[in-house]
This record gives sequence, structure tokens and C-alpha cells, in this order.
Amino acid sequence: MAKRGMTLILQRHLPDDMRLTRALPGIQPEAGPWLRVDDAYAAQMVRRQALLEKQPYDVLYLDRAARPAALELLDTVLNTLPDLGFEVGPHTVTCPDGRLVRLARDTPLNTLGHLCQNDFVLMEKRGVEHVLTGAVLCLPASWRLSEKAGRPLIDIHVPVGEYTADVARRVQRLFDGIQVGRPLWRFNQLWYENPELFQPRSQSEPRRVGAGLSKGPYYRTERQTLLRLPQTRAVVFAIHTFVLARGDVPALR
Repeated sequence: MAKRGMTLILQRHLPDDMRLTRALPGIQPEAGPWLRVDDAYAAQMVRRQALLEKQPYDVLYLDRAARPAALELLDTVLNTLPDLGFEVGPHTVTCPDGRLVRLARDTPLNTLGHLCQNDFVLMEKRGVEHVLTGAVLCLPASWRLSEKAGRPLIDIHVPVGEYTADVARRVQRLFDGIQVGRPLWRFNQLWYENPELFQPRSQSEPRRVGAGLSKGPYYRTERQTLLRLPQTRAVVFAIHTFVLARGDVPALR
């Protein structure tokens, strides 16, 4: 359950294409906007700012060679923000909650972390596999950035038992096939006892979440979008986190 005194940061609604279902949809073409602002934007951004300022080594990672991809991602996001209610100037951005964010191109992922609800993970081809070369990950759901930084896809999914070598090959083919201008998306769903957004977990620790649809008072789901950057060819894994109280979760269909 939530700790006493904790500020609950919850959405009240899910997007129509993320209605709770017994069988999750597979990955599919993104038909709507790949970046969004929802009713928890202001509260989530307060939590993100605190993490970026107080725990930067827990939530930020950038391989030096991935800097061009991080800058391209920042420019891609900035081009999208005016459609979401942001005012983008040459040196600053005015956000929907009224904050003024300086565009610090020397720290592109930190800047993105102050602008968007989304977490962003950069995956770049190194040899035959995609490797995690950069991330701003303020809202991890039971994984730890420091354990995954610089590692390939198959290592990132350790210790997920069902992530077999055959699954790894299929996921790698998926990443290889992502086309510029044609993002893909999926969503997951889990029940949590604790609504806290920042929930890192070491791969050596037991998972403390309920995978069943009847467990836990808080429903946590991530809208996960995959898109390819045209210049660096990096794949971006954008994660928009929603947490709802049980009473606000749409009925099973």
C-alpha cells in the first residue's frame, strides 16, 4: 500500500486504445501521437525533477558515442512538442504546467527528462545486436538502469525466464525492421501494492508485483513506443507510465 504521507500521483483515465483486457495486444503500428500529455503531467513532472536533481546517477545514462543519437532525439521531440501545448523557443521551452525549461544541448537526456512524462531509452546497433547506449529513466517498473546500461537486448531481459534465445532472435529482427516514420507500440499491465512511480529493482531481488488482474490496489501500465531516428538510425524506446487506482480502471471487456 502507499506509505503514509506519500503524495499519490495517479491518472484518472486511460487512452481509449489502452483499455484493460485479459489478452494484451501484440506490438502494432502507432496510429495516434507517439508523445502525449495527460492529466497527471504536472504531478509526474514534479517527481521527475526531484529524481533528476537528487539522483541523477540512478536515472540518467549516456555512452559518449551515443551523444549524436541523444541530440537527434531531443530535436525530434522538440519538433513534436508544439502540437502538445508547449511553446518552443530558441533557448527555452514553456511547458503545459507553466514551467520554463532551458534547452541544455550539452545534457540532452536530462533536458528531455524535464520536458516529457515519457522515459526514453536509446538502443543502437553494435555488431549484430542493439545495445542500450543512453536513457533517461525516472519511472522504472522493477528494473535498474545501472544494471542494463551498455548491454544488449538479451542481457537487458535477464532474468526473464521466458526470454529464450529464439525470442531474443525475434526481438532483434523486430528492432532491425523498425522503419523511419513508422513507429510501433504496445502496452503492458501489472497490479502494484505501492503507487510510487520510481520503483527500481535489481535483477537479483524478488519481484514484488502482482501479475494477475485481481491483485493489488494500483494498476500500472506503460505505453511503449518504438521509433527509428533517421540520421543516427538509433531506435528509441519511449515509455509513458500510467498508474490508476483500482476504482478508476475500466471494467474488463
